[in-house]
Amino acid sequence: MGHGHDHGAEDLPDGRLIAAVAVNVFLTVAQIIGGVISGSLSLIADALHNLNDAASLALALVARKLGRRPADKLMTFGYGRAEVVAALINLTTLVIVGLYLVYEAVARFLDPQPIDGWIVIWVASIALVIDVVTAVMVHAGVKSSLNIKAAFLHNVSDALASVGVIVAGVLILLYDLYVADLIITLVISAYVLWQGFSLLPRTIRILMGATPDDLEFDRIVTRLRAVPGVKDIHHVHVWSLDEHNRSLEAHIVPDTGSMDAFEGTKTRIRAILRSDFTIAHATLEPCTADASSDPAAVKAHSRQGHDHDHSHTDGPQGHEHWSRAS
Repeated sequence: MGHGHDHGAEDLPDGRLIAAVAVNVFLTVAQIIGGVISGSLSLIADALHNLNDAASLALALVARKLGRRPADKLMTFGYGRAEVVAALINLTTLVIVGLYLVYEAVARFLDPQPIDGWIVIWVASIALVIDVVTAVMVHAGVKSSLNIKAAFLHNVSDALASVGVIVAGVLILLYDLYVADLIITLVISAYVLWQGFSLLPRTIRILMGATPDDLEFDRIVTRLRAVPGVKDIHHVHVWSLDEHNRSLEAHIVPDTGSMDAFEGTKTRIRAILRSDFTIAHATLEPCTADASSDPAAVKAHSRQGHDHDHSHTDGPQGHEHWSRAS
């Protein structure tokens, strides 16, 4: 579905994403080396978080390219959900990393290791600069992409984590307070888990075809029943085609048997869906009141779904939808 769509994230050039991935991979390697040499678990924790950021940005880049592909006979709604799938992968990995860091922090608390505070401070300082630069690089795509938004939040949290690691290094140097390293590790882990669990529900709901978070199902039904020419409405389904586009299908009971009048009703419905609910794609089928409440008729309808009248709202979201019956 990517063709013709204004994803907003196009304000973020692919080259900038590639550079952000490269910088984060370099930072991850440097932090892991510094963490191993210094013995700092918080530094390694920050490195794993950065590695997840690099993977997130790389997947976002691949998903964006795939999402631009037009609809075809295999993916009749297009490839826009590729970014949502990538977000699910990234967030699941983020949660796993967070849980692993908690485990390592507890194990290290039971078996303390010496830590070189100066290496921790220098590496974390470099990481702080790189995290801030990366966050600035990807900020342009924050408003319109779940993937880019997650990556941006990761980088901001990485910057905060780097500040925490620096503080831990200072406390180790001044007071030999080695437990500070473990505390910072747990704080980073908690933040990573919070990020993952806060974004996962929205991602899963999109993939499961749930009603978009900002829409009230009952309000949609009530509004459409009030449209002139609509006697009743049944079998309403609302879901997200991808992160940016919504779809609706419904059986409309018209107050007249005239198909010309029903065409006018559909036009009014499409305008309302577009202006009030930002729903770009509507499948509207006329039916009688008896048919809409008859289970046998509903089952017969479900076997003849290719006869639906696919009505699209105006705007850049219009696509060609494929049908084997065509």
